[in-house]
Amino acid sequence: MTRVFITGISGQDGSYLADRLVAEGAEVHGLIRGWDDDARALHERHPGIDLHEGDLSDATGLADLVRGLAPSEIYNLAGISSVAQSWREPVLTGQITGVAVTALLDAASRLPGEVRVFQASSSEIFGDPEHAPQDESTPIAPNSPYGVAKAYAHRMAALFRARGLFVATGILYNHESPRRPEAFVTRKITAAAARISLGLQETLELGDLTVERDWGWAPDYVDAMLRATRHDVPGDFVIATGKSHTVADFVAAAFRAAGVADGADRVRVNPEFIRPAEISRMRGDAGRARAELGWAPSVDFDGLVSRMVEHDLSLIREGAGSAG
Repeated sequence: MTRVFITGISGQDGSYLADRLVAEGAEVHGLIRGWDDDARALHERHPGIDLHEGDLSDATGLADLVRGLAPSEIYNLAGISSVAQSWREPVLTGQITGVAVTALLDAASRLPGEVRVFQASSSEIFGDPEHAPQDESTPIAPNSPYGVAKAYAHRMAALFRARGLFVATGILYNHESPRRPEAFVTRKITAAAARISLGLQETLELGDLTVERDWGWAPDYVDAMLRATRHDVPGDFVIATGKSHTVADFVAAAFRAAGVADGADRVRVNPEFIRPAEISRMRGDAGRARAELGWAPSVDFDGLVSRMVEHDLSLIREGAGSAG
């Protein structure tokens, strides 16, 4: 039986990964900061998963946990994942999203036997690149505390790989699902579209509508993580759809899915939501992942937006039914 350790197991990607691994029959362990709603929901869905409370900033505790579990696969998906939050808390972001990864890699490198590590990197390591699409050779030039922390972790993964540790990284572009919290703009949009369609909200406030992102379906990206970790050779892999859309495109798709005819009239631009050093355009080239891992996205842009909107509509209707 494969023993797996996942940091960030109760988050969007971690929970989908846990679903996959449990279905495979793996012994799954996960790191959580506390028993919040997401952790409780995961435990209810998969009571056989062992959840360990801990903090990524506790290098000694993390090393002790890894040594005690001696997993054959480690997936590091934890960290501060909001760029906006990284500007509010740059020191904490550096500690959790950057430095803590070194502690995890060091602990993994000291385990007896073979262990494979997946590090969730990010397109934010490229900053605001001059050319699109970006691939694994695109210069690393982050322009946010989150991007800098991810770039540090990405470089450390390469160093430990050079020393013999199997470390695969996924340079993940934006990927969404109904499990994305409303603190993220995509879920904010789909939840608002659902509420507006049912007469529960009048308008939607957003920042820059012209920003372009390469949005994919989160379970597809989890599939890429597994493929990269179990590939013959460790490496860096851009995981992206190769197609970019603006925030305005996302809004339009969400309103269409919700059946809101006057969606454009419902949007208000709030300058307070425009973050410093905003990246204007991102689009990834996943050619290496396609060629070496046999990976390809299965859900297109309209499909993922529709799935998120339908989920939010269901949540509202179920809540109304329970209240009634």
